[in-house]
Amino acid sequence: MDTMDHPPHFYHVVTPEQWGQFSHEIFYEDPSLQNEGFIHASTEAQVTATMNRYFKGEPIVLLLKIEAARLTSELKYELAPSVNDYFPHIYGPINKDAVREITVIYAAEDGSFTFI
Repeated sequence: MDTMDHPPHFYHVVTPEQWGQFSHEIFYEDPSLQNEGFIHASTEAQVTATMNRYFKGEPIVLLLKIEAARLTSELKYELAPSVNDYFPHIYGPINKDAVREITVIYAAEDGSFTFI
């Protein structure tokens, strides 16, 4: 995927508890950075499916809107074979000044999420 095709923003989904662990830090590190070597993220078109695939059952999630140009860690769009789509992967911690918005998303009664 050509870098010219990438949107200026992408999203990372996190629980309030995970985000809160880094409240006094200038960087955020998701556990996947240690376990898989990168932090998972989604484009706007992918984020609802991501929330429902990995966070269903959580009452609340936070949606971090990240500005790609401000991110200090390497960003790569890579194929996720399980869904046959390219996702943004962050190879390092997320510098919090790249986070442009944080949206609180509440689960519906059935536990699902929607982001419009």
